[in-house]
Amino acid sequence: MRPAREHSAGGLALRAGKLLLVQVENLAGEIVWCLPKGHLERGESAEQAALREVAEETGWRCRSLGPILTVGYSFKRQGRPVSKRVDWFEMAAEKKVGLPDGAEVRAVRWAAAASARRLLRYPTDLRVLLKWSESARRRG
Repeated sequence: MRPAREHSAGGLALRAGKLLLVQVENLAGEIVWCLPKGHLERGESAEQAALREVAEETGWRCRSLGPILTVGYSFKRQGRPVSKRVDWFEMAAEKKVGLPDGAEVRAVRWAAAASARRLLRYPTDLRVLLKWSESARRRG
């Protein structure tokens, strides 16, 4: 069976040195902390989708500071293989403009990088955090 292909985008949003995390229930029914992300809509760039998804999932409007990394991974949804690509962007949180998506998101929190490293459960989220940390150190 050929895997379904999906393309998503997400953001590592920053404010006062802290990162914006969301708590969701994953496909296995586990409650996990992760970085906000979601599918691209028709005609949308990955960067536009990332900004929209962060706002929808967290209630925070952000501005993009540029790409961090693109990751790929595979999983099964209802027994069917899925191949997913996610483009990640660094963002600056600018203004609280609404409430988190109550259907998808159980909680939202700001966390220092060290706390985020302990809270995040997905290997790809940890890769994004590591890549961002490395580039932030190089920038000084």
